[in-house]
Amino acid sequence: MTSTIDPKTIGKPQRPRRHVRTLTGYTPEKDASGKDQWPRGDEGVWRDGMRTVDKDVQAVTRSIVGHVQTSLARQAYNLDNLGAYQAAALSARDDLLVNWNTTQLTFTRKQPKRAYYLSLEFLMGRTLDNALLNLGLKDKFTDGVQKLGFNMEDVIEQERDAALGNGGLGRLAACYLDSSASQELPVWGYGLRYKYGIFQQLISPQGEQLEAPDPWLDNQNPWELPRLDVTYDIRFYGRADRLDDGTGRAVWHGGQEVLAVAYDVMIPGYDTASTNNLRLWESKPQRGFDLNSFNAGNYEGAVEASNSASAITSVLYPNDHTTCAPNRSIPIHFGKELRLKQQYFWTAASLADIMRRFKNAGKNIREFPDFVAIQLNDTHPTLAIPELMRILIDDEDLTWDQAWTIVTNTFFYTNHTVLPEALEKWPVPLIENVLPRHMQIIYDISMNGQVLLASNHVSDIQLTAFVEGQPKQVRMAHLACIGSRKVNGVAELHSELVQTTILKDFVEFEGVSKFGNVTNGITPRRWLDQCNPELSALITKTLKIEKSVWLKDLTKLEGLLPFAEDKAFRAQWSAIKQRNKERLAHHVQTTLGLIIRTDAMFDVQIKRIHEYKRQTLNILGVIHRYFALKKMTPEEKKKVNRRVVFFAGKAAPAYYIAKLTIRLIVNVARVINADPDTKEYLQLYFLPDYSVSLAEVLIPASDISQHISTAGTEASGTSNMKFCLNGGLLLGTVDGANIEIAEEVGENNVFFFGHLTPAVEDLRYQHLYHPVPIEEKCPPLAFVLNQISAGVFGGDGVYEPLLNTIRQSDYYLITDDFDSYIATLEMVDEAYLDKEEWIKKSIRTTAKMGKFSSDRAINEYAESYWNIEPVSIPTGGL
Repeated sequence: MTSTIDPKTIGKPQRPRRHVRTLTGYTPEKDASGKDQWPRGDEGVWRDGMRTVDKDVQAVTRSIVGHVQTSLARQAYNLDNLGAYQAAALSARDDLLVNWNTTQLTFTRKQPKRAYYLSLEFLMGRTLDNALLNLGLKDKFTDGVQKLGFNMEDVIEQERDAALGNGGLGRLAACYLDSSASQELPVWGYGLRYKYGIFQQLISPQGEQLEAPDPWLDNQNPWELPRLDVTYDIRFYGRADRLDDGTGRAVWHGGQEVLAVAYDVMIPGYDTASTNNLRLWESKPQRGFDLNSFNAGNYEGAVEASNSASAITSVLYPNDHTTCAPNRSIPIHFGKELRLKQQYFWTAASLADIMRRFKNAGKNIREFPDFVAIQLNDTHPTLAIPELMRILIDDEDLTWDQAWTIVTNTFFYTNHTVLPEALEKWPVPLIENVLPRHMQIIYDISMNGQVLLASNHVSDIQLTAFVEGQPKQVRMAHLACIGSRKVNGVAELHSELVQTTILKDFVEFEGVSKFGNVTNGITPRRWLDQCNPELSALITKTLKIEKSVWLKDLTKLEGLLPFAEDKAFRAQWSAIKQRNKERLAHHVQTTLGLIIRTDAMFDVQIKRIHEYKRQTLNILGVIHRYFALKKMTPEEKKKVNRRVVFFAGKAAPAYYIAKLTIRLIVNVARVINADPDTKEYLQLYFLPDYSVSLAEVLIPASDISQHISTAGTEASGTSNMKFCLNGGLLLGTVDGANIEIAEEVGENNVFFFGHLTPAVEDLRYQHLYHPVPIEEKCPPLAFVLNQISAGVFGGDGVYEPLLNTIRQSDYYLITDDFDSYIATLEMVDEAYLDKEEWIKKSIRTTAKMGKFSSDRAINEYAESYWNIEPVSIPTGGL
C-alpha cells in the first residue's frame, strides 16, 4: 500500500502508521472437522526427500502464512507490515539455509583452499530484497505478498539496515562477499556484531549532529543464526611469562577472559546455489552475574564484569580521544583501550575459528598457508599477525622461523589510505597492559627483522622500526606490511602513492613484486538491478540477453553504446531518470515533510563527512551560487539551470570540524530554501542518518555527483562507481578511481577540476611559509567566508574554527581549487542545457562501467593473491 500525506503535516517528520489486517488471497485447507487448517512452519516444495528453492507463488504464500503462525506466534487475521516482513524474511531464509548447508558440506568434503576476509565493517544494507534477487524468487515473493494483502515495497521498508559499518570500507567488504558467493569462491567474512552500530544521526534545531544509539536490533533479526555452541575464550591483561627452554615460548595467564559468541549471516550468490557466510562475534562475560556481590549489597559490582565484556561489541569505532580524570594530569585511555580490545577480540576469535576448522580437516600445521588465506582489510585486523604467531609458537610448539614462514605466507594486506592521521598507531604501554604477550612478539618481530637486515647488509632500520617515537607507538601499517605475503592499494594512483611514500622503504628492500593494485569494484546486483530496477529492465530489453548474463559480466553493457544515438532509447532513459527523481522526492516528503522540485538538476554528494572529502568546498560553492543568483535580474534567472543539491553522511562524534560542516550545510539550507528570490532556482538539503538504503534512492536520481577530495588523498572511492553505473555524470578531482573512470568513459563525459597530486605538497609549503591573503588569492571565496562570519547563516561566530582551517593552514587546498571548482560547475550548467547531449553522456557512462564490477576485483584477489579456485555447488542440496 502506498503511504498518503496529510497536507496539515507537511514540514513535520512523518511516521508510518501501523496497519493491522487479515491475510487475504489465501484460503486455508480444512481439517476433518471442517475447521481451517493453517500450515505449520515452512511448507515449500519437497522433492526426493529434500526441500528445494523452486517455489511457486502458492508455495510462497503457504510458507509465509506458516511462519506467521509458528515462528511469530501471530494470528493470520491480525498482522501488520512488520509482521509480514518478518514472516517473508523467515520464508526466504529457509531457502537460503538449503543452499548454505549444501555449500558448507561441499567445502567440508572437497577441502578447497579458503580465503577469510577480516573487516571491522560490513555495510550490508537491507537483506530481504537482495536475498530474493539472488535466489531468483523476487517476482514470486512479490506476487505472494500481494496475494496476502500487502505491498512488497511497504514490507521491505520495515527492515532497518544492519548497523555493521559506516562508510566505503564496510560497503566494499559487503560487495566483495556478494561477488565471492556469485563467483562460487570459498570465502568467509569475519566481523563484529555491533549492538548499536556507529550511531543513529539526528539533527538538532540548531543544525547540530546529535548521536543516538542505532536500534537496528530492537526487533528480531531474521537474517542471523546464533551459534551459541561456537564460542571462544579471549584473554586480556594478565602476565606473559617466558619459558627458560630457549624456544621463545611463553605462558599468558591471569587477567580478564571474555567469551566470543558466533552469529552467522548467510551470503547468497547470484544465479548460483553458492551461499557463503559472514561470521560476526558478540562479546559476553564468562559469568554474567556475580551473585556474591549482589547478596553483599554491591549491586553495581554484580554486573560490572557483564558490562565490561558487553562494551567490546556495543559500538563501532568508540571515541578514542584521551581524557584526564578530575584533578589528575595523567591521561586515561578509556576509548583507546576499548578500541584495542575490540580489535584483538575480533581477530583472536576469528583465528581460533579458522584454526579449529583447519585442524578438523586433519591437515599438518605446516600446510596452513596451503589451505588458508587471510585478507586484512586495512590495519584494523593487524593484531592477527602476532596472534597467529602466538598460537603457532605457544600452542603448536613451532620454532620462530617455522611460525614466521607460515604467517608471512598466510596474510595479505589492503591499504586504504595514505593520510598519516589515518594510519593506526598504538601506544606501547597500552599494548603491554592489555596484550602483554603480543607486545613481546611484536618486539621479537622487530628484533628478528633487524637481524635479517644486518645479514643482508641493509642499515636502514626504519623497515622494522614499527615501534618508534616518544612515547613509543606501534605503527600497524608497517607491521601489516612486514607480516603479509602481498600488499595492495585500491586504485592505480593510490597504489603508486603507497609504494612511493608510506611504504617506500619496504618496496626498495623486498621488491616491487610484493606490492600491487586491485582497483575497487561494486556489485551490479545491488547497485543497479536492485536500486534501479527500471533501468535494469531497459538494459535487459535493449541488449536482448538474459539479465543473469550481463549482471555477472558487466562488460556486456558496452552493447548500449550505439543506442546513445537512438532518440527513442534516450527518451526512455530520460523518463526513468525522471521517475527516480520523483521517487526520491516522495521519500524526502514522507520522511522529512519537505517538498522537492523534480524539474531540476539533482546534484549529490554522499560520503562520510571529512575535511579531505571536502564537503566544505561543496557548501561554499553552493553559497557562492546563492549570492550570484541574488544579484541576477529576473530575466537572467530564467536562463539558469535549476539545481537541487543533496548532502548526506555522518561525522565521527569527536570530529568537531566535520560536525561544524554539517551544521553549516543545514543552516545554509534553511536560508536558501526560504528565500523567495532564489528558492525556485536553488534548493539545498541535508538528509540525516545516511545508510545503504538511502543511497539506493539517492544514486539512481542523480544527474551529477561530486567526488572532490584533495588530489592524492582519496584512495579510491566506490560511490563514484555507483553513480556512474546508474548514469549519473562525475564531477571530481583527478584523484582515486576518478582517474580510471575517466579513462574508461572518456574525459569528455566527466568534469575534472583542481590541482594535480604532484603540486599538492608544494602548495601546502607555500601556505605555511609564503601565505597570501585570501582576499588577494581568491576574492570570490573571501566574500563567501566573510558572509558566513557576518552571520548571514546564523551561528553567532560558531563557524570560525571551520573557516580558520581555510584562512590559515588550508591543508586541503580549498583556496587553491575554488576558482577552478566554480568554473567547472559553470561548465556543468552549460552542458546540462543540452538535454539530448547530456543523456548521451549518461548512456555512454553506464555503458563503460564494466571494469568496476566487484566480480572483476574479487577474481583478481582470488587468482593473484589468495590462490583459490571456484567450487561448484550442486543445486537442491547433496
